[in-house]
Amino acid sequence: MAIKDSPAPADRSEPIIVVDSVSKSFGPVTVLSGVSLEVTRGSMVAIVGRSGSGKSTLLRCMNALEEIDAGTIRVCGHNVDMADRATVRRLRDDVGMVFQSYNLFPHLTVLRNITLALTAVQKKSKAEAETVARRVLGLVGLADKEAAYPEQLSGGQAQRVAIARSLALNPKVMLFDEVTSALDPELTGEVLKVMEDLATGGMTMVLVTHEMGFAKRVADTVVFMHQGKVWEAGPPEKIFADPQTPELRQFLSSGL
Repeated sequence: MAIKDSPAPADRSEPIIVVDSVSKSFGPVTVLSGVSLEVTRGSMVAIVGRSGSGKSTLLRCMNALEEIDAGTIRVCGHNVDMADRATVRRLRDDVGMVFQSYNLFPHLTVLRNITLALTAVQKKSKAEAETVARRVLGLVGLADKEAAYPEQLSGGQAQRVAIARSLALNPKVMLFDEVTSALDPELTGEVLKVMEDLATGGMTMVLVTHEMGFAKRVADTVVFMHQGKVWEAGPPEKIFADPQTPELRQFLSSGL
């Protein structure tokens, strides 16, 4: 699978996401506490940890779906500030996000689910939007499903359509939040194959995942979060083979 406009190898050392000392609370509950990390262009970062460790909240903060209480986040050159709606709009142009729930419109065909944002937001013509949609459907192996409705798709197919919909907007960064957690092993494999192909093509990706084998095989960096903090981070061969803290050792031994 080839991804158009992939960043050149020379860009890989340049941070495209910078999270600096970010904190976030919901009422009296602290969810993120002084989180810092960087993501370089063309890399895949897998965020792992137990439920409640702050993984999904961190991802949502990167895309301005949650407002941070302290610290700074810079993504694709944009300072993530929810008070600045113009910045948020530009950020959403550059960042695609795929959730556990597919969020497809049930009354629209697969093709129209993908072309809707292209025509309504990017103001492309119907013909241009459909050309883009068919290209990305081919990338995720669903070229024959353009006329289908979401209820006619398996879970794995629906998730791949959700990925195609984000890809159609030509993002610089893709964020994935537990996109396989509701799928059985066979369908999970379909979705992970698409994500692996995207990584090979040079797409910058940050994913929250419980698929340890996938993170070990494909990620450039694995971030282990615990109690709202980045507890350990490094290349997968180090994280999985030589955990430095008892918390990470226990997490890995639990098989989660």
